[in-house]
Amino acid sequence: MTLMNLHSIWTHSLLIFTALVTTTQASSDSPLQLKAESGDITAQRQLAEHLEHNDKNTQQAIHWYCKAALQKDIQSQQALGWMYMNGRGVKQNDAIAFDWFNRAAQQGDAYAQKMLPYLDPKKDQHQSICNIPIAPKWSQHCPKQQKHCQTIIQTVEQLAPQFNIDPNLALSVIMVESRFNPKARSPKNAQGLMQLIPGTAKRFGVKKVHRIKDNIKGGMAYLQWLLAYYQGNVRWAVAAYNAGEGAVDRYKGIPRYPETQNYVKKVLNFYGKTTHNYRKNWIEASKINQS
Repeated sequence: MTLMNLHSIWTHSLLIFTALVTTTQASSDSPLQLKAESGDITAQRQLAEHLEHNDKNTQQAIHWYCKAALQKDIQSQQALGWMYMNGRGVKQNDAIAFDWFNRAAQQGDAYAQKMLPYLDPKKDQHQSICNIPIAPKWSQHCPKQQKHCQTIIQTVEQLAPQFNIDPNLALSVIMVESRFNPKARSPKNAQGLMQLIPGTAKRFGVKKVHRIKDNIKGGMAYLQWLLAYYQGNVRWAVAAYNAGEGAVDRYKGIPRYPETQNYVKKVLNFYGKTTHNYRKNWIEASKINQS
């Protein structure tokens, strides 16, 4: 089968499917938008398709395709692959297209596997298209005495997509936990930027707790687990990060400990959001790689 035939089949199928699922406007308060924001992968893909084909809003389409694709939605990975393979609303880039088709192919998708030979990943420079932007405020919040602050911000931005975590949430936790001090240690022996206690470090496979990258990975893995466990409730997840999920479960909400109450207020003050996307299988997936 030729590339042109494959493209025709893909385009024809996608247009039919898009017409079926996007007959109503995906306004900011539509059921589709609300479902997508709650973390529903199918809704995220359908919203992306509407934005791409109906509203012609490529950047927002990429944003929602990314949310679904990073959660291993094959159709969204294919869509991103096609966009960058054919320069559909974006600058053509074989390296980015290859990356997304390869992700789908690694999940056993035969269609994506057929696309890979048509791409030269060395022809173009690869760049991440799915990073959630870091809020400008973080550069201003960097304590002057912490020389590693900008490096920490960049590391969080790089690692966040791996754990499907908004980097601004991770930075909010770092700010409250350690004020960007990688050598911070509490009286309870919580250590590093994200103040991992020995039990949490062991639980998420962190061997070098004072190594900036490993500490951030461990903290993000724990946040990812908590967000899945509490179904995207940021208040409860942050409270559990401070007091443990056992305490939050006992109180069926934020524990009445002054420290935890104050902690949640401080983190939410920096982050400004009370919900976060999640998937139930993050509970099993929250492990880190030491590299």
